[in-house]
Amino acid sequence: MAGFDKVVHSYADAMAGLEDGMTLLAGGFGLCGIPENLIQEIRRRGTRRLTVVSNNCGVDGFGLGVLLEDRQIATMIASYVGENALFEQQLLDGSLKVELTPQGTLAEKIRAGGAGIPAFYTATGVGTPVSEGKESRQFNGREYLMEAAIQGDFAIVKGWKADRFGNVVYRHTAQNFNPLVAAAGRITVVEVEEIVDVGSLPPDHIHTPGIYVDRVIQSQFEKRIEKRTVRAPAAAAL
Repeated sequence: MAGFDKVVHSYADAMAGLEDGMTLLAGGFGLCGIPENLIQEIRRRGTRRLTVVSNNCGVDGFGLGVLLEDRQIATMIASYVGENALFEQQLLDGSLKVELTPQGTLAEKIRAGGAGIPAFYTATGVGTPVSEGKESRQFNGREYLMEAAIQGDFAIVKGWKADRFGNVVYRHTAQNFNPLVAAAGRITVVEVEEIVDVGSLPPDHIHTPGIYVDRVIQSQFEKRIEKRTVRAPAAAAL
């Protein structure tokens, strides 16, 4: 990798430098737009004692859920447990430290981290267990909680297309947490379905500018559906 060229050709190179005890930010919502191959590389590396920040923790056997199987995650900062029985089990037995955070607050904590804002005030969580141990302040007669921003040692992101300079486009709802996460990592790694020539992405279509991206890798994706729901077939006509 030289100059502005961010492309790497192996997952070992993509996640080089990830060490035990680091904080990892991961894009995605449910299983939509998750960096599934980067997660598998973390599993292969056996990195442990990770603090992982993501909307949720995948499902049993897929996504971030695979990192729970060998207890690679020490602390999970997320907004819900989701369709993951192992996550629930480790939360209840105390083997996994979990900080459940309101979804909008979590998104803003990551956005603030990427913007260099150390903290912000929000009314979400006032008068609930979320407020325990947090500083509060009144504005215009209403109480607000101070929430600290979140930054990560590594950020892993799933994009649709990128150029060699690291400019990234996300597809539809796969934008979710990915643009926020991409801006908040000390090292940001993006895996995409297609790498295109520099200049072929219209500037007004780019969601994450390459200035935020350190490494880009192209791969193929399973894109598993988290919970498939279908309609029963209509009764045969008489």
